[in-house]
Amino acid sequence: MPAQAEKVSQSALDGNRLRVVLMLDVEDGAELRFLDAYDQMCRHVAAVPGHVSDQLCQSIENPSQWLITSEWESALHFLAWVDSPTHLEMVQPMHGCVKDTRSLRFGVLRETRTSYESGRMQTAPRVGDGIIRHAITFTVKPGSEQQVADILSGYTSPQAVVDENTRLRRTSLFMHGNRVVRAVEVEGDLARALRHVARQPEVRAVEEAINPYLEVDRDLNDPGSAREFFARAALPAVHHVAKGPDRPEHLSRHALIYPAKAGSGQAVAKMLAQQDEEAADVPKGPLARSTVFLRESEDIVVRLVDLRVPVEEAALVAVGAAGKHKAGVLARLLDLGPDWDLADEQGLKRFLVEYDMRMVTDRSAATS
Repeated sequence: MPAQAEKVSQSALDGNRLRVVLMLDVEDGAELRFLDAYDQMCRHVAAVPGHVSDQLCQSIENPSQWLITSEWESALHFLAWVDSPTHLEMVQPMHGCVKDTRSLRFGVLRETRTSYESGRMQTAPRVGDGIIRHAITFTVKPGSEQQVADILSGYTSPQAVVDENTRLRRTSLFMHGNRVVRAVEVEGDLARALRHVARQPEVRAVEEAINPYLEVDRDLNDPGSAREFFARAALPAVHHVAKGPDRPEHLSRHALIYPAKAGSGQAVAKMLAQQDEEAADVPKGPLARSTVFLRESEDIVVRLVDLRVPVEEAALVAVGAAGKHKAGVLARLLDLGPDWDLADEQGLKRFLVEYDMRMVTDRSAATS
């Protein structure tokens, strides 16, 4: 963990160029089919806004190991493509050729070329804490909310240790109406941790138990169906900030869902990120940690916050606004109705009542 005086920060919202590295193990004998599938995908992805270039490489030591690197004008361009309905169609032909994949995403910090026309580079390194944050979201059939909550809160936690380098740190699950949000914190390799969880009998039993209540059908025994469901359910963490030595048990955790107007999800996420950066810099302020999740194709914005004080004692910070003026600006990006004023104390309280999601379960490695 960084020194107490340093602020932990990660972001996909600052407009810097992005390098994506995809490592693949290709099935023996499927190399030509994989190459054809890659060529088809390249013809499509070349027209995707924000895409700059890509490379396909094959190991000189193990021909089954391949590497795809791509460059994007910004992380948001890449996430918008991954989040689009056409993405699954583009990459589908590759799945039948591949045994395993691992995706890594990096902001460009330095390069040896003296000039570059497309996008800007990150100006300074960020301080990390070794934790990867990710969430998924899905909806259940109206009227089934309590049954689903009972199922999701009643299972036995899986083993936290995945291997010597990877472990589950925390899982928080929330509901708002018929929408479920599950946020995880992982130390090490996220993909490996998620595969580990998916294989646990107690987790598989829970996932099977909620299947009848899902609004979108899935078959977890069909790799294609499972892959499509979790790809559509992905809710990426686009910004995280934390400052202070606070232990989780000394903080109160909340998840707020923001009813962004159509097309305003990214603007809402950017504003919340900026406000949280400022709030985290206040010495002994109420905000200890904040993570903003964004699914841009549906304008779904969820903000997970850890507060040092009860939520009612820091309503503005809890909502994600540094002052009443900023609360008013945020309100204009949200679909709240004409009679709603976030700059008003009653409006803030009403927002917290209606959009502070219900916590179903919150489990840390210490209690797993």
